[in-house]
Amino acid sequence: MSKVAFQTLGCKVNHYETEAIWQLFKEAGYDREEFEKNADVYVINTCTVTNTGDKKSRQVIRRAIRKNPDAVICVTGCYAQTSPAEIMAIPGVDIVVGTQDRHKLLGLIDEYRTERAPINAVRNIMKNRVYEEMDVPAFTDRTRASLKIQEGCNNFCTFCIIPWARGLMRSRDPEEVIRQAQQLVDAGYLEIVLTGIHTGGYGEDLKDYNLARLLRDLETQVKGLKRLRISSIEASQLTDEVIEVLRDSKIIVRHLHIPIQSGSNTVLKRMRRKYTMEFFAERLDRLREALPHLAITSDVIVGFPGETEEEFMETYHFIRDHRFSELHVFPYSKRTGTPAARMEDQIDEEVKNERVHRLIELNDQLAKEYASEFENEVLEVIPEDKYKLDPESGLYEGYTDNYLKVVFPADETMIGKIVKVKIVKAGYPYNEGQFVRVMEKQEVHH
Repeated sequence: MSKVAFQTLGCKVNHYETEAIWQLFKEAGYDREEFEKNADVYVINTCTVTNTGDKKSRQVIRRAIRKNPDAVICVTGCYAQTSPAEIMAIPGVDIVVGTQDRHKLLGLIDEYRTERAPINAVRNIMKNRVYEEMDVPAFTDRTRASLKIQEGCNNFCTFCIIPWARGLMRSRDPEEVIRQAQQLVDAGYLEIVLTGIHTGGYGEDLKDYNLARLLRDLETQVKGLKRLRISSIEASQLTDEVIEVLRDSKIIVRHLHIPIQSGSNTVLKRMRRKYTMEFFAERLDRLREALPHLAITSDVIVGFPGETEEEFMETYHFIRDHRFSELHVFPYSKRTGTPAARMEDQIDEEVKNERVHRLIELNDQLAKEYASEFENEVLEVIPEDKYKLDPESGLYEGYTDNYLKVVFPADETMIGKIVKVKIVKAGYPYNEGQFVRVMEKQEVHH
């Protein structure tokens, strides 16, 4: 029996695709092995979002080669797409495939075994206009299933390499999305997270179909789906129609991740983000009208080239005044090959770190304030795992629909089910909960 081992770097989409690639190997009769063990084939799914992503990817590739020099070493993913020559130059790499043609991997392995010569199978991603279908019927993680609905991005923000790694926006066929969603629910998942490279852009390339319609169709056609989450959506994609669907839905959760990146119009312009703060604020107001207790989480880049103290404070005040419930704060890092890396006025590391800390402090305060709105309320939680800080305590952790992390007494049998939990003590990063009861299958939400 041949053994295959996987290592995934980078984002949720990569993790999703590794599972899809594993399905192909499984159907071909392979067994899955731990990456640290001896395998016949190693597949490294790489990341290139930062220069560090490249570096980590190279380290992992070398580790696989040392582990078993006789194995077939396959490299795929974003770094493979943007820099195949760099990867081919590592002695011991046998096959390089980018962010397309992954289904050809097994054929390439056979070819390599007969020819014994390294294969570079990376093609120009910018020419691809078709979504590559890859099925993932189940995940190693038992609680939330990801469902990839689109690929690529047309935005070309000045800090970002991803369009070059993933190509332009292409949407998955809605019938495939619904079919796969049903398959995941049938496999026991109650929550599905819609994901992609630019998830909220779904449907921009389709005729007479859009994200709002997909959300509606998932709700009406997928039997037994209890929770639907959108992994990320841009302010410009929150159309009135989408907001209406969110308001009327019984299964879309009260949580949206809306990347802001900066709260200053002048910085946004340099980033080539296609919105103003006035527009962003107006969309947030519309959302809050429709969904009063919505959790809004976001990504912020601090210390973008040329960012002044005034511009930083614009961001700080915008985030404070619009009460985001949680932030992912990143100091700007130069990505070779992007316009921002070539800009003058790169910000000093000390200044960057000091601004990052100010935003992280604000985040802790905002997150606690948001959580405190729900103290003494009974919320629905899907337990995921034993409480990481004290696995022996009999406590489990999971997320509410509005993305509060709750720790409460539970047991193994409740993992992946929906449980009613009373929030007895709000906090951040954890809230303390009291177990109320396990929901019945037929109970409807909200």
